[in-house]
Amino acid sequence: MKYKIVKLEKLSGKMASIYSIVINNEISTLFDDFLKENMISFKDETIDIFKRLNSIGKELGARDIFFKDFEGKPGDGVCALFDLPNSNLRLYCIKYGTQIVILGSGGFKSKSTRALQETKKLEDENYLLRSISAQITQRIKDKDIRFTESGHDFIGDLDFNDDEN
Repeated sequence: MKYKIVKLEKLSGKMASIYSIVINNEISTLFDDFLKENMISFKDETIDIFKRLNSIGKELGARDIFFKDFEGKPGDGVCALFDLPNSNLRLYCIKYGTQIVILGSGGFKSKSTRALQETKKLEDENYLLRSISAQITQRIKDKDIRFTESGHDFIGDLDFNDDEN
């Protein structure tokens, strides 16, 4: 699988940079696909997620209160954007401090669902981000990806090809 990390300029701002992932040279990002998949069935929740991400980028930064940590392996940064009490949408992300968030995808999660493994779609989306997080971490260790001096952005090689590993 080939993919690249792209900055979402509309959501990014002075407090945080918001990125997503383009798979196999598609036009849309994983986050774009998430919005399209959920806009009809979960319109209010989808709009709320978009507004919260806009606020994270432009006003507040990626504070811990917005995210449910430890949705992946220890230390991989995979988390979920906290949903509102009556919301049934789960959006998986990779968080780097309070200044960079990479948006993946997610989907419907009923309040009775206890573990993501109970829902195939959520499991697939979560494990994809775990894999991507591991590859980003390796590139950071190898110094192929770095943070800008401000810590707001990535610089370096943001194009990945699983066949290389």
